Amino acid sequence: MTRAYDVQAIEQKWQARWRDEGTYEVDNDDPRPPFYALCMYPYPSGPAHQGHVRNYTFGDLVVRYQTMQGKAVLSPLGFDSFGLPAENAAIRTGTHPRVFTDARIAELKESILRLGAVYDWRREVRSHEPSYIHWTQLIFLRLLEAGLAYRAHAPVNWCPGCQTVLANEQVLADGRCERSGDVVETRDLEQWFFKITAYADELLEGLEDLEWPERVKVMQRNWIGRSEGAEIDLEVVGHPDLTLTVFTTRPDTTFGMTYAVMAPEHPLAEALTTAEQREAVAELRARAASESEIQRTAAAEGVSLEKRGVFTGSWVVNPFNAERVPLYVADYVLMGYGTGAIMAVPAEDQRDWAFAKLHGLPVVRTVAPPEGWEEQGGEAYAGDGVKVNSGFLDGLRVAEAKEAAIAFLEREGRGRRKVNYRLRDWLVSRQRFWGCPIPVVHCPVHGAVPIPEDELPLLAPDDVEFLPTGQSPLALHEGFKRATCPIGGEPAVRETDTMDTFVDSSWYFLRFCDPFDAEAPFSAAAVIRWMPVDQYIGGIEHAILHLMYARFFTRALIDVGLAPPDLPREPFRRLFTQGMIRMDGSKMSKSKGNLIAPARYYETVGADALRLFHLFVGPPTDDFDWTDQTDEVIEGCGRFLDRLWRLSEGTASERAASERAASEGARTGVHSDRDLGVRRATHRTIQQVTADVERWSYNTAVARCMEQVNLLQRYAQDDPHADVLGEAVDALLHLLAPMAPHVTAELWERRHADRLDSRPWPQFDVALVIEETVTMVVQVNGKVRDRIEVSAAIGEDDARAAALASARVADALGGATPARVVVRAPRLVNVVTANGSV
Repeated sequence: MTRAYDVQAIEQKWQARWRDEGTYEVDNDDPRPPFYALCMYPYPSGPAHQGHVRNYTFGDLVVRYQTMQGKAVLSPLGFDSFGLPAENAAIRTGTHPRVFTDARIAELKESILRLGAVYDWRREVRSHEPSYIHWTQLIFLRLLEAGLAYRAHAPVNWCPGCQTVLANEQVLADGRCERSGDVVETRDLEQWFFKITAYADELLEGLEDLEWPERVKVMQRNWIGRSEGAEIDLEVVGHPDLTLTVFTTRPDTTFGMTYAVMAPEHPLAEALTTAEQREAVAELRARAASESEIQRTAAAEGVSLEKRGVFTGSWVVNPFNAERVPLYVADYVLMGYGTGAIMAVPAEDQRDWAFAKLHGLPVVRTVAPPEGWEEQGGEAYAGDGVKVNSGFLDGLRVAEAKEAAIAFLEREGRGRRKVNYRLRDWLVSRQRFWGCPIPVVHCPVHGAVPIPEDELPLLAPDDVEFLPTGQSPLALHEGFKRATCPIGGEPAVRETDTMDTFVDSSWYFLRFCDPFDAEAPFSAAAVIRWMPVDQYIGGIEHAILHLMYARFFTRALIDVGLAPPDLPREPFRRLFTQGMIRMDGSKMSKSKGNLIAPARYYETVGADALRLFHLFVGPPTDDFDWTDQTDEVIEGCGRFLDRLWRLSEGTASERAASERAASEGARTGVHSDRDLGVRRATHRTIQQVTADVERWSYNTAVARCMEQVNLLQRYAQDDPHADVLGEAVDALLHLLAPMAPHVTAELWERRHADRLDSRPWPQFDVALVIEETVTMVVQVNGKVRDRIEVSAAIGEDDARAAALASARVADALGGATPARVVVRAPRLVNVVTANGSV
């Protein structure tokens, strides 16, 4: 593809200028209004791919647009540089994770720079740098001191291949590790946790005022999973000393409890399993231990619901009617939610209904379903209605019955009102080397003891051996493990777990505000100046955990005194989640091996054309498919920029012609109707593109600029007015500057010998964007009878009069008197007769 200009030379020229002159660097005392624009902390896995290009193009547009709006835009970037892939690479190749990671950072950074994305690189942070480790460890110690970090036994996802604990999101839907592919097991280990559940209500309530996509809010609400209900204490038949406590959100349905279920890990599972049922229960418990929670909460493929539950041989007593009901163990009940045991009411829960039918258990309705429910094949009914078969609750509606049921339980001492959460405390331990070391030693006398703050940062040693077992080298390094207790001086063992990498990405946005501070994680003045982030940009895959953890961290840092008390507790004011790129039906990702690198586009059509493609291909929130035709669209964007170049700069022959015209006197003076039409189009384009950019409708913004280029090309060919054409081209360069920054900067400099990046965003003339006349459609009984040119500002009375004065309308009426006239000025008038026909 032959280009109208030297794409690579111009792009490299402007990238060097922006970098060397610090064009988009801002100081904390910048007098302009602050605006914090942030793309999510990237993991450096190598050169950028098209997902990166899409994300950083959107982010860069925001930075440039807000700068042109007169704001001091904080736009930093860093690297979430700890992680398992670097450790796996060390095991595979022998390359130290630091060397591997630094090389990947260099590759990703080079790709981002070639895109033309501008950042204040002075503020760059990397999770694995000692200065960042120092403050991450200090934060851990302050959370530990405040009781927000603690150590406890808990069931965890364990990958036997990676020899480490996995977070739920690292376990695929089929129960395998996303990295190694090994089947994930459940193990009970002593781990470090952050007490995020202490903030459950605040995290839930804080969502209401955020300018976030509603689907992200819904995902966070569901993850927190607040449930109001009751805990009920069930007597165990034959075990007067034991009580099984269940949690339910529907205590009003307890009269319909026909069986109960406990989790395989429940502490009473062993004691309540009879000898006759021991083998069957043991088999189910073993299978559950080999599966992840994700597998267990779904109907695992190939395992019927019948095989997922086993009778323990024991019975419990329904406290509402004193009837005995059988007790089962089932893998779909989790120990981590509620009490690890549930009551089953098959008439009001579909899963309970299916389980009851498979096991031949009774079904007792406690809410009258709608008329015809059963005749139409309805099974469990979970809606509102009148209570039936419920003793003292009969005749009440569900809400009233819930309160009456809880009152009964509390009065009789058999239960209590309870609020539960699906959210569990954040497990931060990882059995890995390449992560932030946990600054704790284990003393045989004093237990887990924090290391003194003046000994930070605690760094992992480099002389470690990476073995194919996947076990963390820290656990095998005697020099690292040997320590002295800071309290009594006893020999101690250093903690060999490292922190979850989500810890690093939960506060980096605060460090960006002042990464130059060597005395604190960040200065109070800096975070008050910049926080919260005005525009956060990233993928929907981070909609739950990263955002939840960052919201928790911001609150916790305020509460433990590391952040100022008047810092906003929500870190991200506005969130945008871009659509993903698919290829052959799958998400484009490194793990799937279907990445399309941007490098070859940089070397051919250029970064501007690639950026324009990502903006033009469709709404930014939508997914799109990378197909065989994609290259054609990208080249089309390149051709559009060529037309822009020729329009603004001209070929050599056109330049000579324009110089001759200038010497003879270019057309100036009074504007013709055609000139005025072009001016109106220019100012309407400014108005429309501005509105499009504000609402993230980038695809329509690009389309409007393309339409304007087409109009101006036609106008330029037929005796254009010099001022009108100049104004139009200048406005177009302004509008395209955040989208295609290199070519527009070059053209502006050639036209005006100054810098476009120092210019404000263009303003439109209100008088020019108001339509002077519009076509008003006149109907008679819904049929179009005339079209009349009227003033765009015409009022209802004048519109009615103009319609009734039309000769065509009079002919259509044929002497009939209008029954009514419906006016929608200035676009439509409908004359309606009494009988609706003429």
